[in-house]
Amino acid sequence: MRNIYTLALGCLLLVCNASQAQSKLISHTDELPGPMSRESIEFGLKAHSQALFVKAGWIRDPYIILGPDDQYYLTGTTPNPDDPRQQTDPLNIGLGKESIVGEVVQVWRSADLIDWEYLGTPFTLDDRYSQSDNGPEDNRNRIWAPELHWMGDRWALVHCPQGNASFAFAQPGIEIKGPWTHPMQGKFGVRHDPSLFKDDDGTWYVLYGNTLVQPLNEDFSDYTGPATRIDPAGSRIGPDGSSISRIGHEGATIRKIGSKYVHFGTAWSTDRMRKGSYNLYYSTADSINGPYGPRRFVGRFLGHGTPFQTRDGNWWVTAFFNANVPPLDSDGIQNRDLSETAQTINQSGTTIVPLEIQIESDGEVYIRAEDPDYAIPGPDEAQNFQAIIQGS
Repeated sequence: MRNIYTLALGCLLLVCNASQAQSKLISHTDELPGPMSRESIEFGLKAHSQALFVKAGWIRDPYIILGPDDQYYLTGTTPNPDDPRQQTDPLNIGLGKESIVGEVVQVWRSADLIDWEYLGTPFTLDDRYSQSDNGPEDNRNRIWAPELHWMGDRWALVHCPQGNASFAFAQPGIEIKGPWTHPMQGKFGVRHDPSLFKDDDGTWYVLYGNTLVQPLNEDFSDYTGPATRIDPAGSRIGPDGSSISRIGHEGATIRKIGSKYVHFGTAWSTDRMRKGSYNLYYSTADSINGPYGPRRFVGRFLGHGTPFQTRDGNWWVTAFFNANVPPLDSDGIQNRDLSETAQTINQSGTTIVPLEIQIESDGEVYIRAEDPDYAIPGPDEAQNFQAIIQGS
């Protein structure tokens, strides 16, 4: 049965807590909050009901995967390890000429999502496959949104920005190390937020942009067909009055859940760049190429999150600080309009949020954040999901 308590609580707050609608900004201090205690995380992992702040440190687009050695691996967009701005500017938004984003891929490993072993910087700009188009000058010497994927005998890594995107193989074995090879050479292409997906028949796909999927051949040296655009069914009205049919604008990925292909995508709640909350949405299909069903809401503040399963089979999604102002207090957040600027309740670091995932009798997949602070679309949400909430 769905988590009726979570949804009911959110709706109740929307109606009854108007007097508590004003959240306050957390003052900028030299010491930002650290991760939760071991006891709190251990309890939270078992309870699977609340968001858990598992690791401090500047990171965007955190990506967690359970590796073949039964260890959790974490990477993401990070500064260079020795960049002092991690302490002096811990709420750097990562964009523009003052960006803290660095030239390396940092990796951590954990047996329990609590203690993280630092594995260094196994991939740097020197390991990328340089494209002819290096893109905007601000991003030419940065690595964005890296993901690690186990290919059966070695790790693969994809990253952007699109003008310098790479699809690279580590050396064979469980260790993530170079020298790195590039099986596609220049054929990978200009790719924003590339991701990989392996289908049940063993075929690997590249996802990129918003959103295109393209199949790879068996030795990963080329594509076997053209890219297919996958959009959810239906549309919504954009800020300028035009129709929007896309799921979002970045941070897309696919998971196979039951018999359904679940396409996750990221957008700002207002459909205006850096206005509102950075959210995660989904749609489902019976084939990777679609057609996909309607765009549905996963959770608030979960944009560019990685859905992953822990050993016990529970689903979680990563979350991070992406805002123009310091993190908000979560009190009354469900009924607060955040459309003035980019805002979040996530601290600077890696947070994981529990997901309720259910397969319906007709095979359809229901997905929603468990934590009430993430589960309810805010009043700044461009799409009306109220019917879905009321019908749940």
